[in-house]
Amino acid sequence: MIEISPPDKRALARWFPTHSPGPATIGEHVLATGIGRWWADRPVQPSTVAVSCAGHVVLRGSPEELTPELLAPLAGNRVEAPARFLPALSAAFDRLTPWERMIWTLQATPQPATVPHAVTVRRLEPADADAVRALGPDASWLSASWGGPRGLAASGHAWAAVGRTGRIHAVACTYFRGTGYEDVAVYTVLGHRHHHLALSCVTSLCADITSRGHTPSWDCSLHNHGSRLLAWNAGFRLVREYVHYAVGSPVSHHRLSA
Repeated sequence: MIEISPPDKRALARWFPTHSPGPATIGEHVLATGIGRWWADRPVQPSTVAVSCAGHVVLRGSPEELTPELLAPLAGNRVEAPARFLPALSAAFDRLTPWERMIWTLQATPQPATVPHAVTVRRLEPADADAVRALGPDASWLSASWGGPRGLAASGHAWAAVGRTGRIHAVACTYFRGTGYEDVAVYTVLGHRHHHLALSCVTSLCADITSRGHTPSWDCSLHNHGSRLLAWNAGFRLVREYVHYAVGSPVSHHRLSA
């Protein structure tokens, strides 16, 4: 795949799902924020296109002309694509691992949650960039869709449980901002779990999202029981399930020529 310029909104709608929860929010987020990359099998009249952001790829089009060399730039990502792409993906990468996913949307009233008196749940501001960075490598994925800690802090789309010293104990954010749905992500610092901090952050974030006229959505692994429980307690209910694929390294030239 070669990198291409961002499409306009009409082209986006022709190629990618829009106005729906889940992977549809990825292309809309990249188009709105400029954070991410657009791909095609050729620069003019492509038959296959892709959008990537924060380790996620949405792949659409016709796979008939795809070769392992064309797909190689998508290595190491999680790819959401129709089943017709599976033979091409299997031939292009040394590993293709299916991950069963669940998509939820906010449909019910969240359970009440209280936080300790020493903790304030508030919107993150640009000055909080260092506090986001201090969460460390384990939380680096959380800010990836905003270009890093500074981008997340300045996005206006993150709410955190902050202690008196300014340290962040939990944070919930819009991970991918679509035109109708905003996909929610959350991280809680080890040692501050089971204190309802994540639930409080998610509840505040969801109120913010709905005030914009959007619907909060939740995308998690079928096997992530902690995430599923938090989603349920926050008022999310299951909409549908799907599968995306974690792809490994490109196949070697030796294997291709064997």
